[in-house]
Amino acid sequence: MARIGVEGTLTDVKAALMEMGHEVVDLRSESDATGCDCCIISGQDKDVMGMADVSTEGSVINAHGLAAQDIVQMVNQKMT
Repeated sequence: MARIGVEGTLTDVKAALMEMGHEVVDLRSESDATGCDCCIISGQDKDVMGMADVSTEGSVINAHGLAAQDIVQMVNQKMT
């Protein structure tokens, strides 16, 4: 299964991904994204400074307005 970085506020998403067998890593700092196949962000503080530094080669999914099951489905699609 994939290694997925998830922001701390997305507890329902973390639980759903772990239930599917994915390895879930808490995203607390930029370095936490290293080695992740995919990262899930809440979108609440996205690009506040107008800068976009690349921290990971994997996909980034903005969870804003999405249900946990929708996000899990998107992750599974990206990992196939």
